[in-house]
Amino acid sequence: MVRTIFTLIFLIHSVNLCAQKINWMTLDEARAAQKKEPKKIFMDVYTNWCGPCKLLDKNTFQNPDVSRYISEHFYAVKFNAEGTEEITFYNKKFTNPNYDPNRNGRNATHQFTQFLGVRGYPTMVFLSEDGDPIMPLVGYYKPKQIELYLKMIKQGDYQIFSKPEDFENYKKNFVPRFRG
Repeated sequence: MVRTIFTLIFLIHSVNLCAQKINWMTLDEARAAQKKEPKKIFMDVYTNWCGPCKLLDKNTFQNPDVSRYISEHFYAVKFNAEGTEEITFYNKKFTNPNYDPNRNGRNATHQFTQFLGVRGYPTMVFLSEDGDPIMPLVGYYKPKQIELYLKMIKQGDYQIFSKPEDFENYKKNFVPRFRG
């Protein structure tokens, strides 16, 4: 009987881990949440036509370890780099005035994408609790690869680097724990 209960609890816990999804929000929602409970922001800057962006969604953001970690420690923002969302940031409005709704595939780049300095997709941008940009992470990362950056940013370890070798040593000594 005890074994059956233990097995049931284990199965329920396992299903919950697998079902964990990232609670994506807009930048405005994340900034409002930061005022109530300060946390860093993890922003996925993507486009609809980007193949690596879709792989990141499917293989990395669906990973239970990644989705749990992001959901617990960051406000997660999905931002379409070629979309029409109006963004107010640092008291400045950003739009996409050249967006063409009739266009398939690539479209005009949003002004906020340009402000962030995004040059490739996907780009993940980390913002501090005050909304200041910390760093961009460009490209497709697997769960074990992105873990280093998630933990480094969350823990504030990036602030101790004074030269490139500091990051290389940090990276060399990092032990990944995420599956996948």
